[in-house]
Amino acid sequence: MEETINSRNVQDEKKAVQLRTRMNQIQPTTTFYKIFILVSAGMFLDAIDVYLASGVSSYLLETNWSTLKLNSIFLAVGFFGLFLGSVFAGVVGDFFGRKKAYQLNLIIFGSFTLIGSFAPNMYFLIACRLIASIGLGTEIVTGFAMINEFAPVKSRGKWCALTSFIANCGAPITMLMCTLLIPHFTWRIMFVISGASALILWYFRRSLPESPRWSIAHGHIQEAQEVITEIETEMKNEGISEAQANSKMNNRISSEDVNNHFTRNLFVAIFAVSATIVCQYTFTSWVPTLLVKQGINIVSSLGFTTVMMLGAPTGAFLGSQLIDRVGRKRTIVTAFILAGILGIIYSKQSSPVMVMILGFLLTTCFYVLMASVVGVYVSELFTTKYRFRGAGIANGISKLITVGMPIGVAWLLSISNTTMIFVVISSFAVVAAIIVYFFGPETNNQEID
Repeated sequence: MEETINSRNVQDEKKAVQLRTRMNQIQPTTTFYKIFILVSAGMFLDAIDVYLASGVSSYLLETNWSTLKLNSIFLAVGFFGLFLGSVFAGVVGDFFGRKKAYQLNLIIFGSFTLIGSFAPNMYFLIACRLIASIGLGTEIVTGFAMINEFAPVKSRGKWCALTSFIANCGAPITMLMCTLLIPHFTWRIMFVISGASALILWYFRRSLPESPRWSIAHGHIQEAQEVITEIETEMKNEGISEAQANSKMNNRISSEDVNNHFTRNLFVAIFAVSATIVCQYTFTSWVPTLLVKQGINIVSSLGFTTVMMLGAPTGAFLGSQLIDRVGRKRTIVTAFILAGILGIIYSKQSSPVMVMILGFLLTTCFYVLMASVVGVYVSELFTTKYRFRGAGIANGISKLITVGMPIGVAWLLSISNTTMIFVVISSFAVVAAIIVYFFGPETNNQEID
């Protein structure tokens, strides 16, 4: 009997190797485009919700429905929920499957956001916000990992970064929606739109397949084979030949080698993501206040901020074009260093034109990093077995740090000037560049199972 079991295990391992090889040869088909559209839509909702909180909170305060203290708690529990959701996604996604993770997160987020639209008071809304954010916190981990595991290896970075580009278009669209809708329908309309959209998206994502890479890693050989066969059939029906697929073959990194460096890679992921999120959030959230402290009036400050935020989709798109062509490490290290240099130069400016130009360039650098670090690199630092947990921990810790950033910035402004804020941002960016350069592996065009 023991020989029979061993023989079966050997056969399963051979099948797993064959399936991985077949999976690494696939090209974009109807199934992949469907996954890309539905995952990108989820990431877009993620971005809408983050900026929605800012637009809604100001209205709540203005209409005396909330207080400054309750608003602070409302914003803080949102980030704390994202932290919990990121960690939660890692456990569910790695142990129970990608499909369960990206379905569960939307049903939680959509339901409690919709319930929050009927909140009788701020305390009820805060509770709904916390639970909804836990659901939403899994989206960023789930979304990028799903694209990573279904995309062709050669163009994996491009597709992940394009997902980031679509998500970051949510910032200006959300602020426009808040401006146009809230005065006529109150803040509740934003929660209704966001929650209902999530539930509609949940319905359409029910038919998405499980990741074959996850199925192979967990011994679900038959399930993986069915999905891969379906994709290969689509390739034939859509005129993608075997020669085209084989031309995309790449180098392979040993899963054992990646897992042996799990601690190192987790350290790189945590610092790279934290530096990206903290620098980007601190700059974009505080720049109107910082500009006013530099002597620029509030009306001009808001106008300058709007122009600077155009750097968000610009940077994300630029990252999507560079990440596969230039490579992960070169793109990330260069963007961190440029952000560090521009941050210091920006802090010395008083000319409105230079403030706008340098602010736009700085925002562009931050969103190149959002696309390349958060969208691509972090998921590639871990094998399929640990991908959700690694990315979840890295994203979760960055969210936890973000919760305390407003307090840290306020404290720095009370004991120093605005220059110190930019010095801290620049220092963080340069240290991250050093860590990625010396400790981060290059994962460009590599098969990582």
